[in-house]
Amino acid sequence: MTMHQDDQPGGEHQPALIVVTGIMAAGKSTIAHLLAQCFACGVHVEADKLHHMIVSGAVWVKEPEEPSGEAAQQLRLRIKHMCLLGKSFLAAGFTVVLDDIISGSSWQYLQEELQGVPFSLVVLAPRVEVVTRQRDLHRAKPPQGRAWAEYLDNDLHRTMKGLGLWIDTSEQTPEETVKQILHHLWPLL
Repeated sequence: MTMHQDDQPGGEHQPALIVVTGIMAAGKSTIAHLLAQCFACGVHVEADKLHHMIVSGAVWVKEPEEPSGEAAQQLRLRIKHMCLLGKSFLAAGFTVVLDDIISGSSWQYLQEELQGVPFSLVVLAPRVEVVTRQRDLHRAKPPQGRAWAEYLDNDLHRTMKGLGLWIDTSEQTPEETVKQILHHLWPLL
């Protein structure tokens, strides 16, 4: 599924920035990684990995609610650094896929950090029951549970409705989702 420069319209690949979001266990990291691999020069920046770089003093959001205090500051910092890395790789000629849970205030932070940089937004929106009964239980990260899935899904639909390309990935393989993203974004890339 790799797209090489001479396979693309016009023969030249124009670097692009793509943001992949969705609730936990929606498949963001898997899809973002596969999507980045489709380009001759592709980069996947996973926000969770940036947060894990804090080896002492990390504060994670513990309850399904808008983060506050130190947790909110660290989430803001992770978005900032995700975007800094993305812009740096983009300037070097790479197509960059950023991956994080983006909704509510984090959507505002992302827009501030990427001001002046065109990007495409992809929202992975599997059904909550698919996430809680299948995906959340079978991933490497500890399960977060139904309360988190419902909170994030409601927040995503409330604050991001009508923005970007929304894909219900409930019945799709990761490869099918990547194919759909490429089909919809190809004219923009």
